[in-house]
Amino acid sequence: MDEALRVLSGGAVLFDPALSWDWTPARFDPEAWAAEGNLLSRSQAGRGTVAFVRARYQDWALRHYRRGGLAARFSEDRFFWAGRDRTRSFREWRLLALLLARGLPVPAPVAAACWRRGASYTADLITLRIPDAHPVSARLKAGPLAESQWRALGACIRLFHDTGLCHADLNAHNLLLDDADRPWLLDFDRGRLRAPGRWQQGNLARLHRSLSKIAATLPKARFEPADWAALMAGYS
Repeated sequence: MDEALRVLSGGAVLFDPALSWDWTPARFDPEAWAAEGNLLSRSQAGRGTVAFVRARYQDWALRHYRRGGLAARFSEDRFFWAGRDRTRSFREWRLLALLLARGLPVPAPVAAACWRRGASYTADLITLRIPDAHPVSARLKAGPLAESQWRALGACIRLFHDTGLCHADLNAHNLLLDDADRPWLLDFDRGRLRAPGRWQQGNLARLHRSLSKIAATLPKARFEPADWAALMAGYS
């Protein structure tokens, strides 16, 4: 995917040049989209929320980067500045573009922004919204998944691992199924390409913990050993 850069006062935007937009800070502000009547909805996603917006003929997902863990006590959304190309948003945009070019089921990157103030910055990312897709966590909330769905999810994860993609937070919220039971993977913040190693089992163990937690807290959710065995069969 080609990329273009627009430098603004206090920040910069990396974007797909095929999209002709006036990339101002307002494009990364959900309230500005709401004022135009183009804010569709908001969804809780990990540490923050994702705003879904209507952009002419496309629906986009807008995410503001937030910190987690102990670091969030000192700053909710500011990160150490080490150069534009090392910002979380620029790195995720480029990783998404690479994965998309390799045919992997990821949302297409639209634009990444970073806004610098002294030695720190904030960041935002816009991607295409995947139509009719829902997180596995939401699907489990509605009822158990079929064996074929678990197998499809396992096969999807294997595609990414074979490409060398180490997902920093593989969980039931970032793994999606659309209405045709096609799996997708989201949120590649801090993700990177690595040689095969123990990280692959670490990814799977993190996902297993996430699924077990959901099953323990949601009344209708079911996650049995047979479900994990089906996922691993698809992975294998």
